[in-house]
Amino acid sequence: MNTAVHSQLTSALTKVISETNGISLSDTIDLLLSSDLQQRHPEAYQQVANFRELLNQFQINQVTISSLLKHPLSAALAEFFSHFPLKYNEEHIHLTGAINAEFIYPRLKKLLEGPHKAIYEEKIKEVYGENALPIRSVADVDKLIRLQENEGFSRYLKILYLPKLIFISREAHEEAAYHMAEELYHKYNVGKIRLKFSLSRSTASSSEQIPGIDDVTSEDVVLGLYDGFKKFQVKHPDFDFILSPSFRKESNHFDAEKFPNRQAHFIEQINQIIALLDQYPFLIRHLTDVDTVGDERELYRKEHFNEMQGGFRKLQYRGFKIRSHHGETWYTLKKGIQAVDNAMNIWHIDTLEHGISLGINPNKYFHRIYQDIHAKNQKGLAITEKDPLYRELSELDWGFNRHVLEKIKAGTVLSAEEDILFVKAKFHTAREVEHYQHDVLNRMIQKGVTLVSLPSSNNKLTGKFEDYKDHPFSWWEKKGVQLGVGTDNYVTLNTNFIYEMLILLYTDCVNLKITKLLMVTTGETRRPYISHLLWTMRKKLGKSN
Repeated sequence: MNTAVHSQLTSALTKVISETNGISLSDTIDLLLSSDLQQRHPEAYQQVANFRELLNQFQINQVTISSLLKHPLSAALAEFFSHFPLKYNEEHIHLTGAINAEFIYPRLKKLLEGPHKAIYEEKIKEVYGENALPIRSVADVDKLIRLQENEGFSRYLKILYLPKLIFISREAHEEAAYHMAEELYHKYNVGKIRLKFSLSRSTASSSEQIPGIDDVTSEDVVLGLYDGFKKFQVKHPDFDFILSPSFRKESNHFDAEKFPNRQAHFIEQINQIIALLDQYPFLIRHLTDVDTVGDERELYRKEHFNEMQGGFRKLQYRGFKIRSHHGETWYTLKKGIQAVDNAMNIWHIDTLEHGISLGINPNKYFHRIYQDIHAKNQKGLAITEKDPLYRELSELDWGFNRHVLEKIKAGTVLSAEEDILFVKAKFHTAREVEHYQHDVLNRMIQKGVTLVSLPSSNNKLTGKFEDYKDHPFSWWEKKGVQLGVGTDNYVTLNTNFIYEMLILLYTDCVNLKITKLLMVTTGETRRPYISHLLWTMRKKLGKSN
């Protein structure tokens, strides 16, 4: 698309959005098509008409969201968002997944040319495979740190290893923080970052151990990140940041050489945070909350939460808020909801990160499971423990009909009567899970617990959604959930903050209003002020013309 058409689209969008106070995207496109754009700029009008057709096709699953994101109108809409006068709040971003290859490569190159070259190469091969080496360019690094289309959550956790290799000094953390702030502020209009990072990366897992990491203290990590962000803030006073230390949930993520178990290492890190606040009071304004991260599929029972309860309570008495990655992945939907329930009741979290177990439609979810298993059963295929549907199938409400379950597991084709019993087991389970889900969600709303939405991460990593349109952001907004938006690991996931905004608009183009999205992403609650800012954009448009 040529520059003139891009400028015409951006101007037309800015004009209609400001004059209509940020109505839905669908209505905005319709108004563009009924405006005088066709007479003034026929080529730009044709792009809008083409986008309307793609948007309609997206709604009926004939094209993917990537077709919309690659369209010239998306580029114009992205430019509109990038020039909105208020900057956005990036509520959920991880250090290791938000550092690009240009930053990583020169620092990694030094390690690979240093005295411990053999150790680093062996670790890289262990995580990424034999073909990962040699690493000779920025492009080689970029290929390794980005999640491919066919890769899921487990692989995602592994490929974050390469950026971790360079974080072996206070200076590296400082440089990374400044680099991140500069990228997000200038490229994506982000003015506040809530950064997730690890105080300690010690682990009993061989594939995640990092050479030289024991030389970096918690103080190095926190003060390095603080100094980097502060240096950027001096140049840009409207920039702000929160440092959010994050603890891995898994039982093997602790320093096994120094501590007998994960709980002991966790408490030590809690004490380190408190000591840092006492020693460096200037951290108090920026070190205000903590988070838990990692693979939660096996961690949903009360005993899993009791292990960390005492440490979180200690921080809460010092004014900290507790955030937690929960409801992101699960073996069964009910356990995914149970994990959120326990996080609320035992840890008393203030913010839920991801939380999609509270947004899945149980009736659709379980009926699709029924359809998939039914299709396999009709072919005489067994459902073994290796099948991803096995756990959900086993935990359906079978009552006195477990003989039907055993037939399905064995691959014995069900009779019509037995198939009805299967449908009933699915139906009753869906109803019970739906009741549980709404109970937890309503208590979350009542308690004022914020939910941070990460659409690309949820769709690319969990496998729980068939399509971006199934993401529950708009439904949560209608229910009155207090929402935030984040990118998770935007480099790793090939996205950015403005892309996430576009995705949210496209997934509910009829009901989600542009003004509402701007309020959520900027944290500005005064609607008239948002309207005023939209109008200032229109005024600038008039001056430039």
